[in-house]
Amino acid sequence: MEQQSFFRVVNHPVKFKAFLLSRLPSAFFAGLRIRNADPDRCAVTVPYKWFTKNPFRSTYFACLSMAAEMSTGVLAMAHIQGRKPSLSMLVVATEAAYFKKAAGRTLFVCNDGSMIRKAIEQAVVTGEAVTVRACSIGSNEAGEVIAEFFITWSFKTRGT
Repeated sequence: MEQQSFFRVVNHPVKFKAFLLSRLPSAFFAGLRIRNADPDRCAVTVPYKWFTKNPFRSTYFACLSMAAEMSTGVLAMAHIQGRKPSLSMLVVATEAAYFKKAAGRTLFVCNDGSMIRKAIEQAVVTGEAVTVRACSIGSNEAGEVIAEFFITWSFKTRGT
């Protein structure tokens, strides 16, 4: 699957739900949705509902983390699609800071697509593992920052 095809799938609500159900069922049941995705930016929402809430009347931190990771991971997956040689990708670190209670739909946005693409290109050229620290900012419906996540991805060509 090439990059354009990948973005057609993730930006299509029905196809993306099928992808989640088959590959990431916990994200499917949590109700994660991609609002929009392109090679440079990905926006993912997580709802505040029965499946995602905690006893403190806010969104469970793990569900927030899942949405933040997805906003970075979609960009990474898109940039490794169809690459020769193929690459593996792995989360090697996560960092998070929480600023406000998430008591409604939270939107996570990652604008690090070009940085991710450059790291992947470096991994292909050098044959060595390359890491990139991508940022995803979560905001509530009023535009207030709820949380900031840093997801560190490692990319390496397969078989090296």
